[in-house]
Amino acid sequence: MDVDPFRAFEAAEWERQAGGYDELLGRVTSRLVDPLLDAADVGDADRVLDVATGPGYVAAAAAARGAQVVGFDVADAMIALARARHPGLDFRQADAESLPSADASFEAVVANFVVMHLGRPERAVAEFVRVLARGARVALTAWDVPQMARLLGVFVDALAAAGASTPTDIPRGPDFFRFSHDGEFATLLRGAGLRGVTVETIAFGYRLASADELWNGVLGGSGRMTAPIRRQPVDTQDRIRAELHRLVAE
Repeated sequence: MDVDPFRAFEAAEWERQAGGYDELLGRVTSRLVDPLLDAADVGDADRVLDVATGPGYVAAAAAARGAQVVGFDVADAMIALARARHPGLDFRQADAESLPSADASFEAVVANFVVMHLGRPERAVAEFVRVLARGARVALTAWDVPQMARLLGVFVDALAAAGASTPTDIPRGPDFFRFSHDGEFATLLRGAGLRGVTVETIAFGYRLASADELWNGVLGGSGRMTAPIRRQPVDTQDRIRAELHRLVAE
């Protein structure tokens, strides 16, 4: 695995894709905001760190609960979006694997769908624990396996059905679906010294008008999962899109 090139690739992808995140993916990932904050027991006056804040969905919801929130994101474009939408909140550019915060600074650390984008997830979770006050909580989310999280899984299947391979200019990173498995997720958290670890599945549906809405929304607002499609020759992209339409029709 090429950790540093992968980390640079991830950061560049989110700079490029930030503007399209709201079109679909932001609406879907927002469904996990309240369960995430509940899991971290976020309440009035709590100091909360929102890692990979994106456009600030989780940070804004935490602030609405009365929390004192700081939102970090690796992409300047995401920070700009968050600041424009929530001008009263504190958003800063920062790397999840090297947080610019003092030890024991927060009553809660939350991160919505970031763990699969990290080159060194163990290092990042160790940082989350470092900045956490004694007795406080960390709450993270990850996508389920492709067979269950069909929003992304159908793209995985379409790539395979089209016989498309990952372009060689994309750095190899960790398994995107590693933490889709409860045991792996729990091991990551316990390995950082966390106790009372629980992993739960949250299931919900999201209705789309067409396969084209799915294609445009995911390709226009995601990074790592769709770069292997976006960097293909046009004829290969067309073949993958045709397979996606077939799979959605089924």
